Amino acid sequence: MPIDDKEAGKAEIIKFCEEKSGSKSKFYFNDFTKLFPDAKSREVKKLLTELVQEEKMVFWSSGSTTMYGLAGAGKQAATEGES
Repeated sequence: MPIDDKEAGKAEIIKFCEEKSGSKSKFYFNDFTKLFPDAKSREVKKLLTELVQEEKMVFWSSGSTTMYGLAGAGKQAATEGES
């Protein structure tokens, strides 16, 4: 089943990150696909990409691991110029 309301989907992603911000600042892509079990992973990826383009979230990669986090959140935000 597709994600019908993109704005609601993006709001759900932001809400999820904010609720978990006490314990984590970066999340794996699979963490977000679990929020939308009926959606295709490509649809979730598009929402995350839009949030990164809107500068509400940031994309982080160690080279082997890719993660997403809220812009300005986490230990590395100050050193990476995200704050």
